[in-house]
Amino acid sequence: MKLIIQIPCYNEAETLPETYADLPKQIDGIDVIETLIVDDGSQDGTSEVARELGITHVIRNKNNKGLARTFRIALEESIKAGADIIVNTDGDNQYNGADIAKLVKPILAGEADIVVGDRETHKIEHFSPFKKLLQYLGSAVVRKLSGTNVPDTVSGFRAISREAAIKTNIVSPFSYTIETIIQAGKKHMAITSVPVGTNPKTRESRLFTSIPKFVQRQLSAMVRMYAMYQPMRFFFYIGIVMGVIGAIPIIRFLYKYFIGQGDGHIQSLVLGGSFLLMGFLAILVGLLSDLISHNRQMIETILEKTRALELELMKYKQDKE
Repeated sequence: MKLIIQIPCYNEAETLPETYADLPKQIDGIDVIETLIVDDGSQDGTSEVARELGITHVIRNKNNKGLARTFRIALEESIKAGADIIVNTDGDNQYNGADIAKLVKPILAGEADIVVGDRETHKIEHFSPFKKLLQYLGSAVVRKLSGTNVPDTVSGFRAISREAAIKTNIVSPFSYTIETIIQAGKKHMAITSVPVGTNPKTRESRLFTSIPKFVQRQLSAMVRMYAMYQPMRFFFYIGIVMGVIGAIPIIRFLYKYFIGQGDGHIQSLVLGGSFLLMGFLAILVGLLSDLISHNRQMIETILEKTRALELELMKYKQDKE
């Protein structure tokens, strides 16, 4: 059983040694533990530091691709390196490395495909009350959209089985945390969480630099993923809302018309008709999107099988050599 601990990094030369030193070197049930770094175009020598530390796999992006794309690259490289379980952590030593054993335990026991570390954000002292509220509300929305019961949905500290990693497709350019949970829920993967500890803050968050921008990006990711996996429901709700808005002025016009006061209220009929038409079009878009969604599911199935075949072929060539 091979565990690969992947660390997406961007200018983490100062914190990487501490992060690496905090990682476990032995875990019950795990035969091999390796570490993989994906340097996202750092300019402070992160890759050189990683090699000096003796990190097993060092991958470097030629330019900064962002956290979500870097996570996807790290996932693919970990799978290629033969990982049976992949643990993702941050390069700023935010998470307690000793808790990796807790993360992999449900996967080793065959109880989960994905395990997310619950930081118990309400207990973190350097989180402001407003940030704690945002984390709580955001996680509640993601739980509702995904049909899962993960308390800390934006935690990047998580373990993923090989099978779940092959099925995971990252399309967001911003953050992978919400997207992977919604995907896991909609693909009926077994997902759970365990409480984990956090270390003292070493630097300011690079994702939470602006609260309005952070909220806008996370909401965008939620809407995009929900519309991708539940298009009919998404556009049906929009169509119903448009229809109700359109029905109100039409009912008002009909009422005025039947009591003999319809003159001068034709604009209500025009406005209501416009909203009803938009609602009808939204439902039609939902039907079309639902058909496209079924095609996407078939493409994803083909992609998963292609990945599995590529890995088997790679393993065969390695064994033959």
